[in-house]
Amino acid sequence: MLRSLGQRPVTGSDEGPRVAELRTAVSRLRRELAAHPAEFPDRGIAEDELAALAAMAAGGLPETPRLRRSLLLIAGSIGSVSALATRLADVRDAVDLFGEPPRENRR
Repeated sequence: MLRSLGQRPVTGSDEGPRVAELRTAVSRLRRELAAHPAEFPDRGIAEDELAALAAMAAGGLPETPRLRRSLLLIAGSIGSVSALATRLADVRDAVDLFGEPPRENRR
């Protein structure tokens, strides 16, 4: 796991460490979700959004608001499945590496 933003990815590609971290976290959660034996009503939503996150990571620098939207949908879909909590937290941490989206200046 990459520990700081100053580290270079070990994949040999030119992707940044934040993208590499996101790619790894999403891949791990996808594998655990696929291996999880229980069916639950929103499993398909979680699978679709994880696929979307994987595609964003493969495409380069993802948009932070879209990352956060996918994370929210995934958390809502599998949040009650405690067996997936650790990997879900890893995805949340990877999304957090992209920082906060810019706020609108309202008065």
